[in-house]
Amino acid sequence: MRHIERRIGLDSQEKDYICSFFKIRKLLPKQYLLAQGELCRYESYVSEGFLRSFYVDSRGDEHTLHFALEDWWISDLTSFLKQQPASRNIISLEGSVLLQIDLEGRERLMENVPKTERFWRILNESSSMAQDQRLLNSISMSGKERYLALLDLYPHIEQRLPQKHIASFLGITPVFLSQIRKEIAKK
Repeated sequence: MRHIERRIGLDSQEKDYICSFFKIRKLLPKQYLLAQGELCRYESYVSEGFLRSFYVDSRGDEHTLHFALEDWWISDLTSFLKQQPASRNIISLEGSVLLQIDLEGRERLMENVPKTERFWRILNESSSMAQDQRLLNSISMSGKERYLALLDLYPHIEQRLPQKHIASFLGITPVFLSQIRKEIAKK
């Protein structure tokens, strides 16, 4: 609830009402939250754990799209809102605890507690800005610069995420990431 209250003010009755729409889901490490082609039925808030969103192309190559750690949300928003097959997979990298809300519940919340619409707008704006920055970084920075920017934003990501997923997120090969890391370690 603190996550929501940092963005909008709520009275105790609104807090109780909002909580009634969320269900708890626990995932084991390597358990899928969503598979490509399924319908994304929930938006999920990460209370504990770490998840990865990725796309598998026609050659079977994985492309990491997003990460979600504590205090983040994760879903396939297009699948969730349009109720069409998901374009990505979401998997738990660690044991995780999620709070989930379905589309009907989210819509009812926004209708009955209008300030929650502001909450989701703020989340979507933040997500859009982060995606814009990631796109700009991918076209204006070298692989090394993108890696350093990622470490600057998330200093402990290497302890929680395998190198191959970091490389995939950065759009480089694991071998190239190893070379970058060796070069940085020499300095």
